[in-house]
Amino acid sequence: MKVLVIGGGAREHALCRSLSQDPVVTELHCAPGNAGIAQVATVHPVDQLDGGQVTELARRLAADLVVIGPEAPLVAGVAEPLRAAGFAVFGPSPEAARLEGSKAFAKEVMAGANVPTARSYVCTTPEEAAEALDAFGAPYVVKDDGLAAGKGVVVTSDREAALAHAAACGRVVIEEYLDGPEVSLFAITDGTTVLPLVPAQDFKRALDGDEGPNTGGMGAYSPLPWAPEGLVDEVLRTVLQPTVDELRRRGTPFSGLLYAGLALTSRGTRVIEFNARFGDPETQVVLARLRTPLAGVLLAAAEGTLDTLEPLRWEEGAAVTVVIASEGYPAAPRTGDPIEGLAEAESADGSVHVLHAGTRVGEDGQVLSAGGRVLSVTATGADLAEARTRAYRAVERITLKGSHHRTDIALEAARQ
Repeated sequence: MKVLVIGGGAREHALCRSLSQDPVVTELHCAPGNAGIAQVATVHPVDQLDGGQVTELARRLAADLVVIGPEAPLVAGVAEPLRAAGFAVFGPSPEAARLEGSKAFAKEVMAGANVPTARSYVCTTPEEAAEALDAFGAPYVVKDDGLAAGKGVVVTSDREAALAHAAACGRVVIEEYLDGPEVSLFAITDGTTVLPLVPAQDFKRALDGDEGPNTGGMGAYSPLPWAPEGLVDEVLRTVLQPTVDELRRRGTPFSGLLYAGLALTSRGTRVIEFNARFGDPETQVVLARLRTPLAGVLLAAAEGTLDTLEPLRWEEGAAVTVVIASEGYPAAPRTGDPIEGLAEAESADGSVHVLHAGTRVGEDGQVLSAGGRVLSVTATGADLAEARTRAYRAVERITLKGSHHRTDIALEAARQ
C-alpha cells in the first residue's frame, strides 16, 4: 500500500511512525512533513489547504490511501477533490468537519442526537456575551466559534477578560463551566460503524499545576487508572454512536477520526468539544500503545468496511508524552534555534521516541526549531511511573535554548 499523509506536526509524525512500522505499507509519503517525518517518509512541498495541489500530488504518487491530519485542510474541504478523483481518503468532508469548525454547529448536532453537553449560548454582540456570562456566572467559559489551533478557549473568573476574549473572536459560544477531570477519547468511524480507541488525558495549560495560558497541549498519557469502569462503552453508547448517526441522518456522514473531549462531572459524563481529527498530543500516546497495524484500519474507515475488522489490540503498559515548547510559547514563540541531543534521547529498544512538531532542517543540516510546540518526547513502560521516568530522562538529554516543558505530566496518575 502507498500512503500519503497530509500535515507536518507531531500528530502526523506519530501517524507516519506507526504507518512506517506496518508491513503492508510499501511507500510512505508526507506533505509538507518536517525534519523528523523525513526520517520515516518521503516528504513533499505542498499547500495543504489547496485541494487541487494535494490531489495532483496523490495522483503523481499513485497513492492507495490519503490520510489528512490537521483540522484546517479538513474544514477547507481538501478531502472532496481527492474523493472525486477516486482516492480512498481518511478524513471527513467539509460539511461533517464543521463539527470542529463551528462550536455552534457542534452544539446543534449534539442537541439533535441528545448527547449530554454543557448548556450554552451563541453570542455575536458584546451585549449578548455579557448577558450569557451573567446567566452562568464564574468561572466563565468562552469559546471562539471557529478554528483557533487549540487556543480559542478562555476559562477565567475575570469577567472583563471573558468579555475581551468574546469581543476579539466576534462569534462565540459561552457555556456553563463543567467540573471534574477531563478525558480525550478518539473513535475511528466510516460513517456507520464506530470503533473507539483507548482513552487519554492531555494537559492544556502551559505551566505545572495547570497554571498559565491555554496551549495546544503540553503533554498526555494513557491509560487512565482513575477512569470509571465501562467509560468507553458508555461514551460509545451515549456520545459517539448517536453523533455519527445524527450526522448521517442529516446527509453529512462523518468518516474519519471523531474526537470527543469529555468532562466527568458530578452530574455525569458531558461533552466539552468535538474534533474532526486525531488530537495532539494524545495521538502520540494512543498510537504508542496500538498493536494492530494502522494502515488497514484507516483504509477500512475510508472504504466503509470497519465492521469487518477484528477487535483492536493494545499494549498492556502505559505511554507518556512530554511536549518541549520554544521560548515565548504560546504568546510569541521564538524559532530558528538549533536542537541538540535528539539521537541521544531515543532508546535503542524503541521505548522512547522523539516526535517532531515544529522543526526544519537548516542549510548546514542542523535541526532547528520552527514553531511553538517543537518536540513530543514519547515513552512507553510497564506502567505510568516507568513511562514517565523514561520520558523525562529523554527530555533532559535534549537542548533547545530557552525551551520549556511541564514537569508534572501524568504525575498524579502514576501515584495511583
